[in-house]
Amino acid sequence: MTTKRPSISVIYPMFNEEENIEHAVRFAEAVVTDMTSDYEILIVNDASTDRSAEIAEALARSNPCVKIFHHERNLKLGGALRTGFSKATKELVFYCDSDLPVDLTELKRAVHIMDFTRSDIISAYRFDRTAEGPIRTLYSVVYNLLVRFLFPLRVKDINFSFKLFKREVLDNIALEAEGSFIDAELLIKGKLHGFKIVQFGVNYFPRNRGTSTLASPDVIFKIIRELVSFRMKMRHEIRTARASAP
Repeated sequence: MTTKRPSISVIYPMFNEEENIEHAVRFAEAVVTDMTSDYEILIVNDASTDRSAEIAEALARSNPCVKIFHHERNLKLGGALRTGFSKATKELVFYCDSDLPVDLTELKRAVHIMDFTRSDIISAYRFDRTAEGPIRTLYSVVYNLLVRFLFPLRVKDINFSFKLFKREVLDNIALEAEGSFIDAELLIKGKLHGFKIVQFGVNYFPRNRGTSTLASPDVIFKIIRELVSFRMKMRHEIRTARASAP
């Protein structure tokens, strides 16, 4: 019996990743072409100020399956991902950071796990989060505990940038987050809509080129503001979900 090879959209949000984006796209090409003949790699340039856009445009010219979308102003992670998700056309949608915090060959395992468990969303977690440094590790632990307390979601490492999900998830939920809260919003709304979430662990490779902005005070304040606002907006749905839980 032959198993159908699903089509896949790979999404890279990109802000000033001139040192990483070519490696990320080449690695994705090697992995997904071994998995399927029907794929696309979508780069969302979030108003980069370095040579990222130029490099990405050259990659798109060399491979028609690579497409680039430009933001005139920086819309942060949420805005970049919402653009990428809106442009994705394949059966499965995968998102990862452009600095490749994980070996992309794990995508093959994720697709297999999704098929075997009949799940809708695969969310990876890091075996060891301490490699990103004590401050960011503390932020991550506190944030995960806060989301667990406020929402009916039991997922490790919520903001880790390795999410694979079926197209129908995006067809049934509307994502609104502008910042890094979008990872939690995707999982929470997916859970509330009855989609099955499965987790698996991966080795984590901290950034060694370029500069991360995810632990900046502006990002942290924004994610907290969006979390509180979302909790107030979704309080009825969350109360209902908790009341019906076994």
